[in-house]
Order: sequence, then structure tokens, then C-alpha cells
Amino acid sequence: MTPKRHIAPEPPGDPSLDAAEIVGEEDFALDVDGAAPVDDAAPERLGAGMAVIGRFARTLPNAPGVYRMFDGKGDVLYVGKARSLRKRVQQYALGRAHTNRVARMIAETASMEFLTTQTETEALLLEANLIKQLRPRYNVLLRDDKSFPYILLTRDHSAPQILKHRGARSRKGDYFGPFASAGAVGRTIDALQRAFLLRSCSDSVFENRTRPCLLFQIKRCAGPCVNEIAPQDYDALVNEARDFLAGRSMAVRKRLSEEMQAAAEALEFERAARARDRLAAMSAIQSNQGINPQGVDEADVFAIHQEAGHFCVEVFFFRNAQNWGNRAFSPKADKSLPLSEVLGSFVTQFYDDKPAPKLILLSHEIEDRDLVAEAFSQRTGRKVEILTPKRGEKRDLVAHAEKNAREALSRKLADAASQEKLLATLGAAFGLSRTPRRVEVYDNSHIMGTNAVGAMIVAGAQGFAKTHYRTFNVKSTELTPGDDFGMMREMLQRRFSRLAKEHPSSANDAEAAAPDESAKEPLDTDETAFPAWPDLVIIDGGKGQLEAAREALAAIGAAHVPLVAIAKGPDRNAGQETFFQPERAPFKLPPRDPALYFIQRLRDEAHRFAIGTHRAKRSREIAKSPLDEIQGVGPRRKRALLLHFGTVKAIRSASLDDLAHAPGVNEATAKAVYQFFHDNG
Repeated sequence: MTPKRHIAPEPPGDPSLDAAEIVGEEDFALDVDGAAPVDDAAPERLGAGMAVIGRFARTLPNAPGVYRMFDGKGDVLYVGKARSLRKRVQQYALGRAHTNRVARMIAETASMEFLTTQTETEALLLEANLIKQLRPRYNVLLRDDKSFPYILLTRDHSAPQILKHRGARSRKGDYFGPFASAGAVGRTIDALQRAFLLRSCSDSVFENRTRPCLLFQIKRCAGPCVNEIAPQDYDALVNEARDFLAGRSMAVRKRLSEEMQAAAEALEFERAARARDRLAAMSAIQSNQGINPQGVDEADVFAIHQEAGHFCVEVFFFRNAQNWGNRAFSPKADKSLPLSEVLGSFVTQFYDDKPAPKLILLSHEIEDRDLVAEAFSQRTGRKVEILTPKRGEKRDLVAHAEKNAREALSRKLADAASQEKLLATLGAAFGLSRTPRRVEVYDNSHIMGTNAVGAMIVAGAQGFAKTHYRTFNVKSTELTPGDDFGMMREMLQRRFSRLAKEHPSSANDAEAAAPDESAKEPLDTDETAFPAWPDLVIIDGGKGQLEAAREALAAIGAAHVPLVAIAKGPDRNAGQETFFQPERAPFKLPPRDPALYFIQRLRDEAHRFAIGTHRAKRSREIAKSPLDEIQGVGPRRKRALLLHFGTVKAIRSASLDDLAHAPGVNEATAKAVYQFFHDNG
């Protein structure tokens, strides 16, 4: 059922009306039984927020749904679900039994929106989806939302292909996973190719092969492309691989053992050796899985740990009684929240875009466990069970995940502490008044001025902040090809012009910050406090690039941003860098200075990112076809022309009549193609 959007208008009435007068005591239930009122927000702001929420509560239905709270700028503060929207919102209007976090949220609330649903289950699923989309400040947020890789065994070709897959399951075939990492998928596919000799080449490569490829020579493909194996025999290999991945490995191994024994008795030692090698490859797959539970066929295991105000959730994936890897997540959540609440919100968001397994094992009991299980069951079309085991093999799996969560969080905190020291060292080396929280490094890449791109990387207390990386296609037509100074000027002008427009208050705060006060501020590692404006800008280049950067920043009123340029040594050797700063003589850092090593890492990362972006752009340019420039010729007609004529050169030489008779090409397209090539010589 599609949820109904309900924007509750602010009803007329006395805005000073106390919220408690609006809400009947019989409709109110405390979220925290017996808790005393807690409020670190200003009383007048808290009262104003309660009044706003109270006026919205008057018009709400007693029905399930999702509510959103907005601040005065229109940014989403919080997304929540409720069995009864009216009763839940009334709880906020009372302003009692709230934590500091909820009090701050109420004080900032200026407006609300509501979506009603048919059931609470729909509200739960919708809440998880909206949290992932909107990323509200006061919700528990799943930071690493990258999709997981799967193994796909296709069914849309006469010779099925095995490959790694991410994203939507739009292609016909069997999907096995998820795996914790692309590396785990790659290793498994590599072993599966040795065990079952399945092809991994694309369909276009398959159709155009005239002789076996290298994979056939090294016994990792059966060679169906050139009929080195009969179609029915290749189908048998595919079925064996499908059975193995579906958990029926013992039956496959038994068949191969019998085949090896029969071949040996018939003195067909080469066939026996092939069966032996395939058995060894299967054993390698299963031996590399780590813990392989006997009583758990399909399950995901979640364990959460908290330390120093940070959370870590470790997730293990078990499929077909095999461990398919694990991954650690660092959800963003208020440190006052209980572990069970953080874990419950994390799990619902985790399965927003992926199917849940039959069994989910948790380290902590979560609220609305049965409701969450029902929601997952409805989405997957089969029963999903959620357990918090207390003993036995399942409890051992959870304990193992808890141990990994503790170790992962300890490593992260150690890395963060080390990163903070490096940032402090960096600030001291360049004479900054405070430890930089955000460092931006700029570089550009081109070949003789062609395919020129600029790149920006960002580093902070958490290391490289890759979600903040940016690339810049050089757009100015006035630049001389290869003008590095002009490229740097354009890149910084575009970057800081947009920054000044989107975050003007951050610029004023950065400029007005008192040095002595700033130096005393502790380094905040929370991503919500990650500043929009950089505390230090590093550019790859010498004095010329520095002057170009100064001009660009001064032109848009950002001259207060600290600038440093790095010039490589005469032999371009690491350790010989010369640094340039405004109003300071060029200088070098001691060879073993930790700040020098840190700067080299930053510069190398910027160089890597810029080179990679340039190469990708260059590859796209090389792959471009003149057909892309013809108005009205889309991918389908372009493919039809190339399939019929073979090359662009043949299309260019074809007559109008030949073009019109090509399959899939109409008369208008034929005329457009003919005129394009002949009008352009």
C-alpha cells in the first residue's frame, strides 16, 4: 500500500498555549519510565519547539506512519515511525522524560511532515528508507552504505557466465551472496573457475572468439566459445557449480570422487587428474572460509560494541554453512543511546536495499524485534527469524563477532589518535594557530593540456574523507593548453565560490576565530562537526601555483584560508620537497619529520586521485565514436549500424541507400548519418 503524505497545517489558536493543555494524559506514555526531565537546551527555545509540535499534534490521525522534524532552515532533524502518529507526537509536545538529545531536537524543531501507512510494518520499512535518503542529524546513521558484491551465474545465454555483481538484480540468473568484500568474491570466483571451468568473459567477447583464450590454456575455462566442450557437458558443469554455491557441495564432491575413481580404474589418468584438481579447488574454497558452522545454514550475525563515545557493528555473513566474510561498520549515533537502540536502527537500515537471510543473530535484544522480523519476512517473501542467542553454537558465533567488533573499534580509535597527532604536527610545521580539522589538497593532471582535470582530496581526524573528494573538469576556453597556473586558479575559484555560497556562516566563523581560543579547542572527531571550510589548503606546485591560488582566493573573499605549496626536489625525490607559504621564505622540513611523511602521503593521494580521474576521462574520450555526435542516433541505432557495417569507416563510406536498408535503421536516421559524414568531409 502506498503511504499517504500528510502535512499537518499549524491550526489557528493561541501560540502561547501550553503543550500539556493540548495532550490528554490518557494518550501519553513515557518513553523512559520514571526518568526525570532533562534539558540542556535553552528553556525558551525548548518551550517554542514544544508549542510548534503541540500545534501539529492536534490534527494528526490515530494511525501508523512516519514523521519528520525540520529545523528553521528546512533541514531534516529526525525521522521516526509510530504505531499512532498522534500519540507519539504528543509525547514530544509534553516535553517531559526526555534526554538531552531529544530536548535539543525539540528545541530546534520548526516544522513537521507526516506520512501515514496502512500498518506499522510499512512504517518501519519507510522509516529506514527515509533515514538512508535524508540522513537526519539526530538519527542513528549507517555511514558505509556501499552495496555488497554477489556472485552471479547467468541464465540469459546458452553458455552461462560467472561474474562478480553489484547493484540491482536486473540480469537473469542466480545470485549468491552477499560477500563481505570484492576481494572475497574475486578469490572465490578464481577457485570456482578452477573447480568448474566456467567462462568469465563477456558475451561480446564470447561471440567473437575464434580460438581458445589463455584461461582455457591454464585450465580455468572449458572453452565453450570455440566448442572445446559439448553444450550438454558445459551445462553439467554449470549445474554442479550452482549446486555447490547453493550448499549442496557434498553431493558434488561425491560425484567427482566417483568420477576420479572410475577414471583411475580405467587407466584414464588425465581425466582422473582433472577431477582431482577440481576437488582440490573445492577444498580450497571451503578451507578459506574461517569458521564454518555446522548448525547454521544461512544467517547474518550482528554484534555491537561502544567505547569512547564511538560505536562499531561487526557483521558476519554465513551462507550454505560457509563463512563468506565479515565487515565492520561505524554508525553515527549519539553516545547516550543504548546499544540495543543503535543496533536495532542499524539492522533496519542495513536491509533496506538487500534481502534478509532466514536467520539474523544479534548481540543485544532490540525493541520491536517481532515487528522487524515481520517486516523483513514481508519484503523477502519467506520467514525471517531474529534471535539473541544465549547458549550453543549460535551464541559462539555472536561472541566471535563481539570480539571482532571490540578489536575493530580499538584499531579505529588508535588510528584516530595517531591521525590527530599528525594533524597537530602539521599545524605546528606551518605555523597555524590551531590544529587543522579539515585539510584539502589540490592537484591537476593532463597530457599536453588534453583531457585536463583537477582533483581535490580531503583529510581529517578520521583519515582520508573520500566522500568529500571532488574532481573538476577544466572548462575555461581561454586557458592555454598546459597552463597549470590557470588550471589551479580556475579550480580554486569554482571550489571556494560554491563554498562561500553554500556555507557563508562557516567562512565568517573561520575568519573570526580567535587564535588563543581555537588552540584550546579539542579536536572533534565526530563527522557532524567536520567543518565545511578547510583549515589548511595544500597545492601541488611551486611559487607560481601559490600566487595563482592566492589570487583566486582573494578574488572571492577567502584570503583568510591558510595556503601551502609543495615543490618537488630537483630529482623529484621524496624528502627533498620545498614548501612555499605567503609572507614566508621558502623552507624545507627535516628529513625525518613526521609532518613531512604525512604531507607526502597527502600529496601522493591527491596525485593518485588526479591521475586516476584523468585516465578515466582519457579512456572515455578514446572510446568515443563519431556516431555519438549525430542528432537522433541513440545507443540502439548505433549498435545496429555497427553490427551491420562492422566499423565507423564502413558507415562513413556507405551510400544513403545502404544505410537505409540496414536492419533497425529508419530513413530519417539514414539521412542524418549520411549528411553528418558528408557535410563534415
